[in-house]
Amino acid sequence: MSSILLGLVPALMWGLQPLVMQKIGGKATNQQMGMAMGTLLFSLGVLFFHQPAWSLNLIVASLACGLVWSFGQINQIKSFHIIGVSRAMPISTGTQLIGTSLVGVLYFQEWTKSMQFILGISALILIILGVTFTAFQEKNQQASQRVDMKKGVLILVISSIAFVLYAVIPRVAGINGWDAVFPQAIGMLLGSILFCSFEKQPDIFGQKSFYNIITGFFFAIANITMMLSNETNGVALGFTLSQMNVIVSTLGGMLILHEVKTSKEIKYTLGGLILVVAGGILIGMTK
Repeated sequence: MSSILLGLVPALMWGLQPLVMQKIGGKATNQQMGMAMGTLLFSLGVLFFHQPAWSLNLIVASLACGLVWSFGQINQIKSFHIIGVSRAMPISTGTQLIGTSLVGVLYFQEWTKSMQFILGISALILIILGVTFTAFQEKNQQASQRVDMKKGVLILVISSIAFVLYAVIPRVAGINGWDAVFPQAIGMLLGSILFCSFEKQPDIFGQKSFYNIITGFFFAIANITMMLSNETNGVALGFTLSQMNVIVSTLGGMLILHEVKTSKEIKYTLGGLILVVAGGILIGMTK
């Protein structure tokens, strides 16, 4: 039971992260910088307990991870401002699941048995349907209540491509997750400064940036407990449990952030959420 509870910590932390971020507020750049600074501070604590086996490969791969993460994260945050957390998170989770699965099959050749293909293809179909349901928007809504779904989804797809690279680079480079925690956090901070600087009036080190450091702690705790869960529960179960973050963030967006939806949109969102979660569970079964 304790191992299952450990596996649910990443889901809770990653689920709460966008909710806390939106509650604190600030520009997308403030929220991005807060996350990066909080993650770096947390990684310094990890450094006291785990000294990496330093190598050029570790440094380059970890910095690259941090850079692509920062690009993916700032675009995900932008989507929160455009379409809201409850719409964005199922789409973000779904597209990441699709991306990582396709890379796993096409590049790493993870699916070798017929049952894996049956489960995996079924999962992808469920996820695609779930994302489509989540993106549903009634046409007869008042203009003031409508959100720019096309723009939001496009930004999320770009974000998810970066997040998939973030997940794939360590595996391609063959680096240990614990070794990468600190140098990766440095890459996250440098990448955040770089990409935030392209925004209008970025206010990179504004007051809200420091308030948002707490969101970095949420991300870092999720990241660390995810690795612990994978060690304790195995990758299949650890991965599946972590994907439950989408339930926390989606329901939280509606109940805590009070994001506006029609009754029909709520039904479609909940239906899409169930499909995405089901797809995530099936993908976990292929591992």
